[in-house]
Amino acid sequence: MNHVELVRKARGAEMPASFWTDPLMYQGGSDSFLGPRDPIPAMDEAHGIDFEAEVAVITGDVPMGATREEAARAIRLIVLVNDVSLRNLIPAELAKGFGFFQAKPSSTLSPVAVTPDELGDAWDGGRLHLPLLSSLNGKPFGKPNAGVDMTFDFPTLIAHAAKTRPLGAGTIIGSGTVSNKDEAGGPGKPIDQGGLGYSCLAEQRTVETILQGEARTPFMRFGDTIRIEMKDRQGHSIFGAIEQKVEAYRKEG
Repeated sequence: MNHVELVRKARGAEMPASFWTDPLMYQGGSDSFLGPRDPIPAMDEAHGIDFEAEVAVITGDVPMGATREEAARAIRLIVLVNDVSLRNLIPAELAKGFGFFQAKPSSTLSPVAVTPDELGDAWDGGRLHLPLLSSLNGKPFGKPNAGVDMTFDFPTLIAHAAKTRPLGAGTIIGSGTVSNKDEAGGPGKPIDQGGLGYSCLAEQRTVETILQGEARTPFMRFGDTIRIEMKDRQGHSIFGAIEQKVEAYRKEG
């Protein structure tokens, strides 16, 4: 919710109190995913190309109206996600009242998905308590802990999605962009200022706007490369790395 609060503030939208008790969720495309080393194809830099580093779970079959406990038992795999966003298309789409579509192109999954038991005590049954590492053009950009400030855990999110429909095996439920507040409860600081950084460019731009009056960090441009990874406490990569370069889309044929 720290991420949601910041990006809504950036576009002048209020934060309804219900967001803290009722999960905010959208249904994304499931027919097309990018490979973890595939380029991110983009039509136009003016769309505001952004990465979003997330954790997700993949479920077994979940019955309609599942309880939180039933939802927890349905978690089969954990995976990392780059939930690509086109920030400059979002406000006009949301203003229509029907949610994301063009602003959410194909997402990317990490090379490896792991079973919960492989995560040891970093997995508490609902949250993954390890830093999610993002590097932009080889420079560390974010290292927030995926288990901290996660308002709704995965069983709660799964049960929310299954309230009025069953979920088929293979359903992917994302955490939302991993985001931590700073020690004083503020929006967080960039890594080069001693903070944990961010899992998307939009957050850094919002913090810059709050503190400096304007966003100074640009969105991704053609040729930029994003790397997303998570390591265990011994420094070993758990899921492999997502590493993608933004490229101008060229229609074949």
